[in-house]
Amino acid sequence: MSSRSLSPRPTTPRIWPVVAIASLTSLLSACVSTSTLGGTSTAWPTRADVVANQSDFTAEGLAALDARMKEAVDKKQVAGLEYALFKGGRLAAFNIHGSQSSDGPPMTEDTIFRIRSMSKPVTGVALMQLYEQGKWSLDDPITKFVPEFEKLKVYSEDKDKNPILVNVSRPATMRELFTHTAGFGYGLSASTAVDRMFIADHPMGKKDLKALIDRVAEIPLLAQPGERWSYSIGIDVQGAIVERLSGQSFGSYLKANIFDPLGMKDTSFVISEKDRPRLATVYQRNNETGAMAVFPDAPDRDFFKADHAESGGGGLASTTHDYARFVQMLINDGSLDGARILKPETVKLMMTNQIGDMRAMGGGGWGLGGALTTAPPSEKAPQPAGTFSWFGIDGSWFWVDPVNDIGFVGMIQRRGGAGPGSVDLRGESPQLVYKALAK
Repeated sequence: MSSRSLSPRPTTPRIWPVVAIASLTSLLSACVSTSTLGGTSTAWPTRADVVANQSDFTAEGLAALDARMKEAVDKKQVAGLEYALFKGGRLAAFNIHGSQSSDGPPMTEDTIFRIRSMSKPVTGVALMQLYEQGKWSLDDPITKFVPEFEKLKVYSEDKDKNPILVNVSRPATMRELFTHTAGFGYGLSASTAVDRMFIADHPMGKKDLKALIDRVAEIPLLAQPGERWSYSIGIDVQGAIVERLSGQSFGSYLKANIFDPLGMKDTSFVISEKDRPRLATVYQRNNETGAMAVFPDAPDRDFFKADHAESGGGGLASTTHDYARFVQMLINDGSLDGARILKPETVKLMMTNQIGDMRAMGGGGWGLGGALTTAPPSEKAPQPAGTFSWFGIDGSWFWVDPVNDIGFVGMIQRRGGAGPGSVDLRGESPQLVYKALAK
């Protein structure tokens, strides 16, 4: 991994003849119009930055990747799709297919997507910044920062299968909060009594993070802290801890310390009304008819209203450009174009397995903010051990491969799969990327 700048570089020798005033004026105007931070461009990546005749991937391999991604659009499995692939700080592909909705305008570089659980690594970075400042440690009990959890109980059943509540063996730690091993539920399905309690009155619909914490404190844990891995609301709790440690609202903290420094100008919890035409529509497949139907946002989690908690677990909207910059920052050991977000050793800690022999969703490990590949690469799963990744429930996905210096960001808006025989975008994209690597 490296700490290179990704600002556009000259591609011709620096030989400066006498320059006409009009040409110089045009050049200066172009520079001024570029989004800058401290004089450094934050425009990368755009489609114009794709490196022609680059040597990292074969042309045939990139064509095969693009053809398969486009097939999902052509077969109406998604309305539209975007993806960016980069290696060694060089943009190998930034391709866009289809439309923002089935009968809407074409997708563009400015299209906004609900990235849902791809918010989680962002929240992780925010809390790790405060870790660097010495404001908490991995083995601190979460009750040190969230005293509302001091009376938490654990859901259980007696020998006759009657529900009972038992005391927690000990408070969960910050490490367990990060890694979904603190025992919390989530409510993504109704498979457990605890998850049904989340569904009945979900914390993420509350007016702010304090109200979210108060609601979570009313719901028993699924398991004792440290007992097992279970995807959870823990990352939303982390957002509340960021507020308490920083003295800022969570959204304000992210903007000042991550989004503005990285030039992620279109990433936020609330989308302005003027940008409504840029937001892609989410679809879900009707399993009986096979047709795609609009999947609306929940009324208590409207992206155009600031009337609900800023969800660090699933509340952000973003663009391919913005998230690619976040991914490249991680590849670069915590910096990008002069902006230092985290120390290199902190990024390494985030990308180190924190759950021992437990297995997270997908069968791998879990770091501080995302999934970690722990198995050696195979034809089906070619990413090397140490790859850091995750996805959003509305279809977005990404990975960071620090071994090969590769980053990938994919964006669609579809809740669930597209049916039998459909393109497995999240599974097939890495297969095709690694096949395309120049030997």
